[in-house]
Amino acid sequence: QVQLVESGGGLVQAGGSLNLYCQGSGLTFSNYTMGWFREVPGTNREFVAAISWHGTVTRYARSEKGRFAISRDNAKNTVYLQMNSLKPEDTAVYYCAAGSRSTVILDTTNIYYWGQGTQVTVSS
Repeated sequence: QVQLVESGGGLVQAGGSLNLYCQGSGLTFSNYTMGWFREVPGTNREFVAAISWHGTVTRYARSEKGRFAISRDNAKNTVYLQMNSLKPEDTAVYYCAAGSRSTVILDTTNIYYWGQGTQVTVSS
C-alpha cells in the first residue's frame, strides 16, 4: 500500500518560514517525480513545485519561484518544501504528490499518488 505522509504544516506570521516534509512508503521512491500542490476550499488544486527523480531538475509555479525550494532525499524516501517569505495568500492545504518519472511538468492529471495534505496558515 502506497502512502505519502506530509508533516510540518502550521500557523506562521506573514514573512515567516515553514518547512514541509513528505515521506513515502510502499513505492520505489526514486521512480517518481515528486511534487507539491496546494488547495484552498472552493478552488482548484494548484501546482506549487516539482523535482525530478534524480533531484537535479526543479520546477516552480511563478508565484513561488524564489521563495520556495523543493528538494528530496531518495535514501530517506522524503521530499521537502522549504517556504520562505510567506504571504497570507499562501494559506492552503498542501499536498505531496508522486507523478510520472518522465517529466517535471506535473498537473493534477498525471499524478499517481497523493498524500492526505497538511494545513498551512499564514496570518497577516
